[in-house]
Amino acid sequence: AGRKPRTPEEEILCGLFAEVLGVQTVSIDDSFFDLGGHSLLAARLAARASTALGLNLTIADVFHSPTPVALIQRKSNGTRRPELVAGRRPETVPLSYAQHRLWFLNKLEGPSATYNVPLSVRLRGELNVEALRAAFGDVVRRHEVLRTVFDSSEGEPCQRVLEDDQVVFACQRVDAVSLDGELRAAAGHLFDIATEPPIRVALFDVDGRDECVLLVLLHHIATDGLSVRPLFADLATAYAARVGGKAPDWAALPVQYADYALWQREMLGDESNPDSAFAKELAFWRERLAGLPEELGLPFDRPRPVVAGHRGGAVVVQWDEELHRRLVELARAEKCTLFMVLQAALAVTLARFGAGDDVPIGSPVAGRSDDALDDMVGFFVNMLVLRTDVSGDPAFRELLARVRAADLEAYAHQDMPFDRLLEALNPVRSLSRHPLFQVCLALESGAGAELKLPGVQAEPGSIVDTGSAKFDLELLLREDAGSGITGAVLYSAEIFDHPTVERIVGALRSVLEQIAADPGVTVGAVDVLGADRGLVVEGWNATVVDVVDGSLGELFEARVAAVPDAVALVF
Repeated sequence: AGRKPRTPEEEILCGLFAEVLGVQTVSIDDSFFDLGGHSLLAARLAARASTALGLNLTIADVFHSPTPVALIQRKSNGTRRPELVAGRRPETVPLSYAQHRLWFLNKLEGPSATYNVPLSVRLRGELNVEALRAAFGDVVRRHEVLRTVFDSSEGEPCQRVLEDDQVVFACQRVDAVSLDGELRAAAGHLFDIATEPPIRVALFDVDGRDECVLLVLLHHIATDGLSVRPLFADLATAYAARVGGKAPDWAALPVQYADYALWQREMLGDESNPDSAFAKELAFWRERLAGLPEELGLPFDRPRPVVAGHRGGAVVVQWDEELHRRLVELARAEKCTLFMVLQAALAVTLARFGAGDDVPIGSPVAGRSDDALDDMVGFFVNMLVLRTDVSGDPAFRELLARVRAADLEAYAHQDMPFDRLLEALNPVRSLSRHPLFQVCLALESGAGAELKLPGVQAEPGSIVDTGSAKFDLELLLREDAGSGITGAVLYSAEIFDHPTVERIVGALRSVLEQIAADPGVTVGAVDVLGADRGLVVEGWNATVVDVVDGSLGELFEARVAAVPDAVALVF
């Protein structure tokens, strides 16, 4: 019912709104969030609009100006970025900033399964194994990052693209009983990122069943959550072509990951230049994170080890559709996102468990700030430190407003690489915990990426637990209409017992129920104990012991009489 586009720019933006949101038409007065937009789609819109209009729009711009007409008026605040193109590469290609951190951790801690990304798919039907093997070769040829090794040259990390496109592809027949164990064993492979490509494939033929389980194992240095969609889409295209006896006929990618790594440095500029994007981003984060607590107080079951071993466990999350609907309604009423509601509720839960009033929570952002990156496999994600101020016993609605304001500012400065931020801030380092934050929250929207192979029925396999944890607590959640909110909370098994994390997850759900029913409830009035109140107040507090009646002198005399030859005192 709103106005139609009046200028070419408004027409372009309305088209981008419709494309990103999956709707037919958008007027210049329609709000992005009223039409179902959320933070991940806002980031995608900002990237596409920036490319189309030649500007540097951010997710914060979309929040502040959620209609096409408002976003057009805001565009003058943007600055033009360098164009991302496939240019000439130097002899030594650097890593992206995100890759640099994983390379450093690999050197520091040695190879481990901590940063393995296992993707499992159940396949039923007439699977052409040789066509599948060839299709993986096609995909690796298409995406250079999947055949890249990460070594060093003169002490500096660099990436080297291999010409060999052969993928380690293992086939194995297993029985249903041993399947989970075989999957865990395969997912625990220790990648030597300096010498072997960051992808391996295992196909398990389940004996006695008309099905296979496909496990695609990647190292995080070459992938992220949004890489699964182009990976599976290209694999399906290549498989269909190979079944037909030919190679896939697809357009070449406009850029490769190495081009992105070079562009990222050009885009951020020289950190010594006060006018560079790097210097401006760093100035913001220095101020934002000043005085950040070194460590979050959590209800640990045991002290931290001196060096974290990254041994982990998982608690499954399954929150019903009704709760999801009420939380979405709350988010829209308060002009924020579901993620912000979850972040605020998590901060309340942790604060009530003893974390204090200043709760830093880590959160991944897509990092695909250019349209050319949409169809690429690679590690683009960046980590933001979202600081939540719970002080003053605010009403939840007020806390949500604080979270919204802080998050929007953080999103507007999301290009600052976490690795470089650590170097610049130089917080107190410890091998026992993650720096700057120890709790991470991630939320994905919609159904996960699907693998569609002709003649084969494919469905997501079970979550393959690698038995590792990167943080004290990591909430990996997904919202999907019809399924509610699902996922898992990964935890460090070195400091937490499984029942403790179950209590934290149960408390978080209770907080969500309470704030959905009454957003005006104050933080101090929120009940995080619930059914555990009796355990805490009575069970854990049952400390009554019998005490012998008598003075110190009388007790000493009795001890002398009992053991007269024992040593009485050592000084």
